[in-house]
Amino acid sequence: MTDVERSSRPRDRKAQLAAVAAELFRARGFPGVGIKDIADAAGVTGPALYRHFADKQAILAYVVLSGFDDMEAATAEALTDAVAPADQLEVLLTRLATQAVERREIAALWRWEGRHLAKEDQREIARRSTLALAAWAKALLARRPDLPGEDAELLCWAALSVFGSVSVHHTSVARRRFAQLLVDLALDVLNATLPAPSPADDPPSLRLGTPSRREQVLAAATDLFARRGFHDVSMEDIGAAAGIAGPSVYRHFPSKAALMVAIGHRAADRLALAAEQALQTSDERSALRRLAASYVQTIVNTPELLVSFSADRVTMPDRDKADLLRVQRDYVAQWVTLLSAVRPELPAREAKITVHAALTIANDLARTRRVASRPNFAAELTALLRTVLGVG
Repeated sequence: MTDVERSSRPRDRKAQLAAVAAELFRARGFPGVGIKDIADAAGVTGPALYRHFADKQAILAYVVLSGFDDMEAATAEALTDAVAPADQLEVLLTRLATQAVERREIAALWRWEGRHLAKEDQREIARRSTLALAAWAKALLARRPDLPGEDAELLCWAALSVFGSVSVHHTSVARRRFAQLLVDLALDVLNATLPAPSPADDPPSLRLGTPSRREQVLAAATDLFARRGFHDVSMEDIGAAAGIAGPSVYRHFPSKAALMVAIGHRAADRLALAAEQALQTSDERSALRRLAASYVQTIVNTPELLVSFSADRVTMPDRDKADLLRVQRDYVAQWVTLLSAVRPELPAREAKITVHAALTIANDLARTRRVASRPNFAAELTALLRTVLGVG
């Protein structure tokens, strides 16, 4: 090989290939991308790709773990004696926000495709996440020494979700302003006052009698999709969970995609009903506060809602996918309209970014067992959403 040929190669071919794969994974979902797709997009052959990665799972691990490397480096650099204790949180949040804005695909892959990593990589990510959150909580407790340790952990998880929210939408503003907005929102979260527990009656049961077989199948599919992911569940698995033979599931739903469509519409209907009730007030600020509370109550009590968020990663008829996407966008638009009315100084794009940050906090924390089991969780989550929206 000549010197010219050597110099024409990118210095870090492995990172370049991983970046190409990351964009494909984000656009199509991990199951929808093959090694040949990555090789073609990168302009290399399959064997050339295998010189750097054993398989596409290894590529996903490389991309996600590199994001954790960056997060750990930012944490170590900010939470050091070289930075004044009073400034450490702001320095940390600024670096994390900058990373989130500049590498949005990392958060997206961690959020949506992490279940496809090898078990040992998933355990490694969980371990490193816990260590990072513990370091953040320690810095927060240094600033707020009267805060219980468990509350500090909850607030740090919520702050992490603010940065992760960039993966669920495509809205953007100038990078510096985008990062500063995320920092401001994360600081609002870390400075939030959580509500004290208050006695409350158990919600009444709305189920009478035995659910129909169709409802049993839908409930079984919802649970399995939530725990294992759409692509790792078969119709036979759903039938077994519902107590019927696999082929019998087809009497109620022609395919897994049809089940996902039904789950998505069920979630949308429940959100729409809750929003309609919340908006029965003439005061816009009150309406936004009520809307936040309605969302928390719905997401805590509606397993279909958490599953429906991954509908865009599922193979289903384009018409159904477009319809579900339209419903989601219309719902978010309600929040943005109200927030813009309550806070007219906030530009439209920043209002949308803010709304997505609030919703992502709810979505993430409701799926995080470590915090979702807190006895006052719904009230705390509602308070956090209102804080982010500026109507706390």
